[in-house]
Amino acid sequence: MCLFWEQPLVSTAAGGMVELLRTNDPVLISWLRALLADEDIGMVVLDAHASILEGSANAIQRRVMVADEDFPRAQYLLEQSRDVYGGA
Repeated sequence: MCLFWEQPLVSTAAGGMVELLRTNDPVLISWLRALLADEDIGMVVLDAHASILEGSANAIQRRVMVADEDFPRAQYLLEQSRDVYGGA
């Protein structure tokens, strides 16, 4: 029996992580990283390497993940800032 698979893939002190956004737009990801950093909200981008491996044809979207406890604030910031970025 492999104990590695019994452990959660993503773990934080309060739980796990939640997907905030899926996008192929690297500028949006960079803008969102700065927006969340200003509020001390960490984020992780998943599937970035997979999208590079598939030839940058934008078939695989990158997933922006935030901690469970940060999700409500991150979602609020994203919703309030959509008009600034241009409808993200």
